[in-house]
Amino acid sequence: MKYFFLIFSLVILTFSCKPKAENKVKNTSIAKVDVVQQDTIKKTNGFDFPVGKPNAKGYYNAQKFTENNHLGDDWNGVKGGNSDLGDNIYTIANGYVSFAKNIEGGWGNVIRIVHYINENEKVESLYAHCDTIKVKKGDYVAKGDLIGTIGNNNEQYWAHLHLEIRNEVGLPIGGGYDADTTGYLNPTEYIKNNRN
Repeated sequence: MKYFFLIFSLVILTFSCKPKAENKVKNTSIAKVDVVQQDTIKKTNGFDFPVGKPNAKGYYNAQKFTENNHLGDDWNGVKGGNSDLGDNIYTIANGYVSFAKNIEGGWGNVIRIVHYINENEKVESLYAHCDTIKVKKGDYVAKGDLIGTIGNNNEQYWAHLHLEIRNEVGLPIGGGYDADTTGYLNPTEYIKNNRN
């Protein structure tokens, strides 16, 4: 009877717990984003750039990873200003949309996508300041799919896409800037080194 209660409790716990879209605690089991069965996920088949697909044609990296403690890359249209406002944003690889909503403040519309490299490795991409969001939480996306458009967060900035790639999936949203880059990857380097 003792074992039956233990097994029953584990089954109930497994099916009743829902992952949080975002956690305030770093590196805990609560922050785990494995929300779907592995055999239902389309693994990545290489990475492309999120603008000017597939090679960022017509765009430049205006603020690179670690420049001014920046935790991502800021992609701007080569014509400057708001010339890229409303331009398409594409997912950098096959993945699962774990978050897609407006969180206001300095972030605005944010999309987070988990990319499964294999059964044991995954990374997460984050797309911020979007003008529009074209996906919803729970969607599966393929590399190059339209997921949103470039915004300026209600004219807080010149239009651009803030892109982060994280190898610690489920980290809190953060502030976009920090001297500690633990859990973050250089987006441009990572994409260039993982093309297919």
